[in-house]
Amino acid sequence: MSEPFLTIAKNTSNEMVIKKSRFICSIARVSTEEEAQQFIEQVSTENRKATHNCYAYMVGDLDQIQRESDNGEPSGTAGVPILESLQLAKIHNVVAVVTRYFGGIKLGAGGLIRAYSNSVTNAIHKAGLVQRIKQAVLEITVNYSRHDSLLHYLKEQGIEVADEQFSATVQTNVYVDEEKVDSFTEELINRFNDQLTIKKGTSRDHEIPYLTN
Repeated sequence: MSEPFLTIAKNTSNEMVIKKSRFICSIARVSTEEEAQQFIEQVSTENRKATHNCYAYMVGDLDQIQRESDNGEPSGTAGVPILESLQLAKIHNVVAVVTRYFGGIKLGAGGLIRAYSNSVTNAIHKAGLVQRIKQAVLEITVNYSRHDSLLHYLKEQGIEVADEQFSATVQTNVYVDEEKVDSFTEELINRFNDQLTIKKGTSRDHEIPYLTN
């Protein structure tokens, strides 16, 4: 079974103070590299007086685009830890900018790596996660005499009704997870003694909350 496609539920920011330095992680969902760069520019502009605005982002269903920057911090102490925190969370299409206001106490390389990494991890927890599920629209056509039974069954199964069209018969359009389409179709045909027709329509991306242990 493939890994679930996860991303953050909402854009957010989270602040930590470590040895008088302020670390503010701003994290957002993006769908293109241009959007990621615009967000970085926006956060950097809003925090132009900050000591550093370090960042990383991953874009694409397979994380085809990955970038990171230390923005003046010692090499490998900021951008890479930010990127690795995104990778560890197994989230996609996200950008994280960690703004640092230096408090006068040096943290050392190890301290910086931990600070940037924890800043991102805490922001991800605050944002929450959602799982993207590919769903198909199934167009179910029944006679009026079977309509109530169909709706009752769909409610029992927790199947979302998209819409309905009424004419000589009733067409009920429902959303079903792609991986469940075949088994659901077979079950429906058996339950209603083949007295309905089912046609597969378009698809959509659906998001549900993802709870980590």
